[in-house]
Amino acid sequence: MGPFQTYNVGQKLPEGVDVLDRFTLILEVFGQRAQTRKAQLQVELAELRYELPRAEAKASLAKRDERPGFMGLGEYDESREQDIKNRISRISEELDRIAEKEEKRRAQRRDQGFDLVALAGYTNAGKSTLLRRLASELDVDENEDRHPDLDETAESEDRLFTTLGTTTRKADTGTREVLLTDTVGFVSDLPHWLVESFKSTLDSVYHADLVLLVVDASEPVEEMRQKLVTSHDTLSDRNEAPIVTVFNKADKLTDPEIERRTRALSALAPNPVIVSGKTGEHVDALRERVERELPDWEQERLLLPVSDEAMSVVSWIHDNGNVHEESYGDEQVVVEFEAPPAVVSKARSKAAELEPPTAEAGEA
Repeated sequence: MGPFQTYNVGQKLPEGVDVLDRFTLILEVFGQRAQTRKAQLQVELAELRYELPRAEAKASLAKRDERPGFMGLGEYDESREQDIKNRISRISEELDRIAEKEEKRRAQRRDQGFDLVALAGYTNAGKSTLLRRLASELDVDENEDRHPDLDETAESEDRLFTTLGTTTRKADTGTREVLLTDTVGFVSDLPHWLVESFKSTLDSVYHADLVLLVVDASEPVEEMRQKLVTSHDTLSDRNEAPIVTVFNKADKLTDPEIERRTRALSALAPNPVIVSGKTGEHVDALRERVERELPDWEQERLLLPVSDEAMSVVSWIHDNGNVHEESYGDEQVVVEFEAPPAVVSKARSKAAELEPPTAEAGEA
């Protein structure tokens, strides 16, 4: 509902009755859930972007000698419009600085051999519960501001907008180590200005190596279809990572019901993984799927001189990649391994710096 519509509706109602549209209610709930500095900034940015056209409407009504303060639009303040624009600019700059720091952190994590996996999907699809199942470690230093899910005694809550910020945990899928990030839940029919206000949080999805699109499989098929369409539309703007659809809450369904949903939604969700974050059913299959879908690692073979420094490089390769074979001769150590491209490149640099300078690098 636009600002003039709000004004017109307000004219039909008794004095003292506030007119709140859907977005106002969403922003109020977001404000209650915002715990971190970034989340608070994003909520304030959304509120200001929502308020700006209303400030412009107040100016228009005032020029027509109407009553801009009547029924919810508030009194007209000539300087308010510019104040809003200035505050939007300052918040956007601060969020850009936060985004730059987070991008550097993502690059560092990739350099350390981690794959980045993001949980995306509608609010209340069970992403936080699934995160708890997949996570192997609680302590990841990206969690500078605590997230409700980080309290191990906290129950997963069946309510909207529980996750407004992000939280990251380490998860072991087998030979690969991943950092798994839970993000803000999608909401239907959000305007562009509101989605854009949470761009900094959604960057965790857009810049991931793999996206797990979590869907509440206990909902009616048509509702699942609509949410899948909206989710793909949201992701398609900037996301380049492969997407694996996860049908969650399978514990609420019979096998025939699951099969019917899988067939009906095959075009939007080909080969989904069926799990229950609550009971842990098929979570191991999801781990295996994550490992298969992650970008391929590079194969490498390094020849290193026998020295204490070389042993340190071998140890580093073990920590950051998957060593297939290592053999020791009188003068050389041969290490065959696979790792992310950034790790392979760094391993080559480390090998080249060893003394004596007889190290060679060649792809298998």
